[in-house]
Amino acid sequence: MLVYIHIPYCDSKCHYCSFNTYVDKFDTREDYMKALHTQLGFELERFEATKQSIKTLFIGGGTPSTVSPELYKPIFTLLKPYLQKGVEITTEANPNSATKEWLKGMYELGVNRVSFGVQSFDEDKLKALNRAHNPQQAKDAIMYAHDIGIKHLSLDLIYNYQGDTKALLLNDIETAFSLPIDHISAYELTIEDGTKFSHTPEVRQDDENLAFFVAEQIEKRGFKAYEISNFGTYQSKHNKGYWQIENYIGAGAGAVGFLKDTRFYPLENIDAYVKNPLFVSQELLTKDELLTERLFLGMRSNIGIKKSLLSPQMQERAEFLCDEKKLRSNTSHYYNDNFFLCDELSLYILG
Repeated sequence: MLVYIHIPYCDSKCHYCSFNTYVDKFDTREDYMKALHTQLGFELERFEATKQSIKTLFIGGGTPSTVSPELYKPIFTLLKPYLQKGVEITTEANPNSATKEWLKGMYELGVNRVSFGVQSFDEDKLKALNRAHNPQQAKDAIMYAHDIGIKHLSLDLIYNYQGDTKALLLNDIETAFSLPIDHISAYELTIEDGTKFSHTPEVRQDDENLAFFVAEQIEKRGFKAYEISNFGTYQSKHNKGYWQIENYIGAGAGAVGFLKDTRFYPLENIDAYVKNPLFVSQELLTKDELLTERLFLGMRSNIGIKKSLLSPQMQERAEFLCDEKKLRSNTSHYYNDNFFLCDELSLYILG
């Protein structure tokens, strides 16, 4: 079982961000963390959690580094009996708020992986994206985390923003590899409804060559792609748990949980969530919907898809793709090695 905790606070709203985040609700942090504690206690019972049944914990956002370690402490105390030995505990962080003190506090709570929202090491690009940090802060925060002793460090990069060139992206990648990281997430800029960029969609470049270039340059330096946007010598267990559609608790305003065949959605509004953290709407997924998700997630990652899940007709189409060297297979699974073709391959198998 996995656990995801959503922290909806941010210092500033990035122009591309469509997540459930707030820049004007910092006074609710203490009450929000208490509400999280209440919901987690309820979810542990719903999911029939047993001792050492949680294999990964991920704190995302928003910006988890806008909340002090002291406010996280009761949550870690609650979850501790359920955490497996060697559990992967990840927190996201932004360089401007991931101070030495904050990182040390989270490390002492048990965090062993930090994913930094860097996006670029180009100052002008950071300003255009409305990021709250500068390139030096990003480098410093990663070095702080390393020096404190946090074992696994990751950073995010964004590409295909207007003006992105191979030279700019190569500098981002080379700078990233000069730091003590073992993972990179490289995301193509997408324009989502309700974001600042939705009013100026032209800020997104449509240059597939840059996508190939970024992947090639990252892999060339020793980080193997294990999903279309994720590369590393270390592969996030939490990420892979999602792609295998494992059960996961989703706690917090705007989080999502999943158990067997049902999705759970807590309230999105912070104030409403604080008042009623146990109100969760549900969505029942059909077998066909679950199979479609497994197929698309398996084709875009090194998880693959179990042959036994596919109908005879789907298996026949998958075997054809193997004959055409578009897929490979073993006795139990089909695998896709070209993640950029994941959607086309999935749609073909589905028929």
